[in-house]
Amino acid sequence: MRTINKHQRAFKEEVESKKESIGKRPDWLKVKLPTGDNYLDLKNLLRRQKLNTVCEEAKCPNIAECWNHRSATFMILGDTCTRSCGFCNIKVGIPNELDLDEPKRVLESVIELNLRHVVITSVNRDELKDGGAFVFKECVRLIREFKNDCTVEILIPDFKGEEHAFEIIMQSPPDILNHNLETVPRLYHAVRPQAKYDRSLNLIKWFKNRGLKTKSGIMVGIGETKEEVIDLMKDLVEHGCDILTIGQYLQPTKNHLPVDRFVTPEEFSFYKEEGLKMGFKIVESSPLVRSSYRADQHARAIFEK
Repeated sequence: MRTINKHQRAFKEEVESKKESIGKRPDWLKVKLPTGDNYLDLKNLLRRQKLNTVCEEAKCPNIAECWNHRSATFMILGDTCTRSCGFCNIKVGIPNELDLDEPKRVLESVIELNLRHVVITSVNRDELKDGGAFVFKECVRLIREFKNDCTVEILIPDFKGEEHAFEIIMQSPPDILNHNLETVPRLYHAVRPQAKYDRSLNLIKWFKNRGLKTKSGIMVGIGETKEEVIDLMKDLVEHGCDILTIGQYLQPTKNHLPVDRFVTPEEFSFYKEEGLKMGFKIVESSPLVRSSYRADQHARAIFEK
């Protein structure tokens, strides 16, 4: 069951007090309802394989575009998260028993879809000693063995900063290691109450130092300032991040943190320009961007540079 802490409650009260000034959702945030043959084929495949996707669980606005291009982000380790982030729509509670057959089903789906790039993410499983790192490793290992023309990106939790979990990941390393900061440090108590900003930065640096391409993502419009975003971007560059995604936060339900403001396309363009100047190899920045948006294009581009 989702509950909110005192920081989240205070945040909601502050933003809701100025709700009239935020206004209605602008036209640039409107998307089509998901439909199309490829969309339906992919949905049927995922149901048949009993696999979850972050596309569905997080109510991603790009699901129609991505699924019709036969691209999806697999979400492993079940559908129940042990953390209570203020922005996330994934179910919170006590997870089911670990499904060790899951990596095999992910591989079968990758083969059936004939993917050239796959993104694999997960819920947080803080009750597990390795946080689920072994299952990530097995997914990558199987894809390497049976579909080696497919590049692999994993979007991992922080594993509570435990290096033994990082070492398990490196037993079968991905092509791209993604870990999202989500927001600026000032807002962590409300947005990511069980996470730590410095811990996430150090995770990215740890994997970068092992030779991996690294990636992170943030939301804007959840209470941050432009200056805080720029400082965050500088921190990521200093810690070795290659790819950055920036998108508009959208409140999934009334129980989640409210939108503080709708960020203009011009501001998103500003972040992209500044990020490339700072040293990011790729910056994907626009209102509907999510962490895995155009991930296949990013993979092709980063290995060409």
